[in-house]
Amino acid sequence: MNRLAWLFFLCAYQDDPRRPEAIRTRNVPQVSEEVWNRLSQYQSVRSASFEAFLPDGSLLITTRFGNTAQLHVVPSPGGRREQITFREEPVADGEVMPATGAILYAASRGGSESDQIYRLDRSSGRSVLLTEGKSKNDLGAVQKSGRRVTLQSNRRNGRDTDTYLLDPATGETTLLLETKGEYWYVADWSPDDSKALLVRYVSVNESYPHLLDPKSGGRIPIPIPGSGKAAHSALAFDSDGRHAYVVSDAIGEFKHLARVDLKTMEYDWLTRDIPWDVTDLEVRGPRVAFVVNEDGRSRLYVMEEGKRRELPLPLGTISGLRFSGDGARLGFSLARPDAPRDAYTFELAKNELVRWTYSEVGGLDPSRFVVPERLRVKSFDGAEIPAYIFRSQRSGRSPVIIAFHGGPEGQYRPDFSSLLQFYVNELGCAVLCPNVRGSTGYGKTFVTLDNGVKREDSVRDVGAILDWIATQRDLDADRVGVVGGSYGGYMVLATLVNYPDRIRAGVDIVGIANFVTFLEKTAAYRQDLRRAEYGDERDPEVRKVLEKISPIHRADRIRAQLLVIHGKNDPRVPVGEAEQIAQKVPGAWLLIAENEGHGFAKKENQNYSSAVTVSFFRKHLLP
Repeated sequence: MNRLAWLFFLCAYQDDPRRPEAIRTRNVPQVSEEVWNRLSQYQSVRSASFEAFLPDGSLLITTRFGNTAQLHVVPSPGGRREQITFREEPVADGEVMPATGAILYAASRGGSESDQIYRLDRSSGRSVLLTEGKSKNDLGAVQKSGRRVTLQSNRRNGRDTDTYLLDPATGETTLLLETKGEYWYVADWSPDDSKALLVRYVSVNESYPHLLDPKSGGRIPIPIPGSGKAAHSALAFDSDGRHAYVVSDAIGEFKHLARVDLKTMEYDWLTRDIPWDVTDLEVRGPRVAFVVNEDGRSRLYVMEEGKRRELPLPLGTISGLRFSGDGARLGFSLARPDAPRDAYTFELAKNELVRWTYSEVGGLDPSRFVVPERLRVKSFDGAEIPAYIFRSQRSGRSPVIIAFHGGPEGQYRPDFSSLLQFYVNELGCAVLCPNVRGSTGYGKTFVTLDNGVKREDSVRDVGAILDWIATQRDLDADRVGVVGGSYGGYMVLATLVNYPDRIRAGVDIVGIANFVTFLEKTAAYRQDLRRAEYGDERDPEVRKVLEKISPIHRADRIRAQLLVIHGKNDPRVPVGEAEQIAQKVPGAWLLIAENEGHGFAKKENQNYSSAVTVSFFRKHLLP
């Protein structure tokens, strides 16, 4: 079916006044007033993300009051949120240049992810474009002088990502590193900006740290202990410039923190006693802060004068960790499973957690939000599959929605989802969030258990989860639905194909239906990274495996009802993945947003797609 005919096919089914103009649907019925009204409060829940400290001690955050997330300034804990960007598209990656106080941010159009970098002039309220307007650009490490920032950009040819230094005052860029077929990024700058910590990223299992001389472009490898192959999640210079803190899984299953002497290249391992991954790292003067991912929840530590202490935090996840300029405070975002993400600081001298934003919860009663239980499910080969389950508080046997994370190198972590809380509180469903093999957070061996020809072993984990559901007195194994986005969308389709009689309904959001067409058509700058994970479809033998595991070739096995949601401008998983699977499954509901990409960023689109999803599960899972 050609593109014009396909769009006509979609438009023939538009009959819902609540549908945003940019969304096209097929087979999607009108959302009922009951669903729309019940869901509206949950859709009004806000969140706030910490971005940076401003020179006067106030916080730069992102939050949404209109249709998209924008930058705001919060002057004091609980203070008024002053909006300072007013773009039609969402704003992300707020950065404050320490030397000048200049505010930088990134924005793209229509979900294309071709982010451009802007400098905000607060006196005039105007934004100045610093990049050329077409390529994909990402802000990186700020130099310690506070005047220039690293920029990753594919402006040269659209495929390779080169490393530049950007002067926000002038927009001038200086090339630091030109690449071909490899991905490099700067993790940190030395105190005098004479050196940089540089990483060559290959895959979630493999990366290589280096020292970069920005003047000559020379790169000195930092040797990796053991086999010489490891994954690295964070690097930072010590305050003396002669040592670096490195987070690596070189000596075991988990990523540990080490202090490396950059002259002798000897490692001093600091967290060998913690059997979980270190994920985030910040250094300011004599203080080192780091985050540990313990079975999904975050634990925050500070080291000073050789002593380590854990800072008290509630169950949840933190992100965006940063020290204030004087090193007295840590700023971060904290999301709890029963409370939306908000901006916090930790006052180190007082040992006190301080909440800066109080995101509204749509007038709902927060005490009704459900906290999940942790569990382990034994799979077909004895491997234990970690999961969290949100159980319904209603009596009787609950329908179950299995929610898959993306990645595949992702992990479900216990943070807040208003839609998930709606499933539990309003639909009376239990929601089970598994971390099937291939998920991060449970050791480097676990991450590799779905690689190559073992890809469908993660789908066999779902069979074990379905068996476990059948043993639970409060769960109804005859009413199970699945939902997931990106790689999670593939897991939805693979589950429908492999367990056709055990699943009633599946929601595939920006998911992969055909690994070959996905790899051929994903954005050029992503192809080599994705081939490192899934295999190279140009190799005939690999292609056979990819075709065998692609749900599109076994779509005739699907018996469950299917809803497919996608953004037309998705650079990661092209919209053709949605179109081809929806055409293969009779009666499939299809929803495509023409102004979105890999997930929906605009509130009106989020609201409508969530209402359609609720309607879908309500119809096919409830009595």
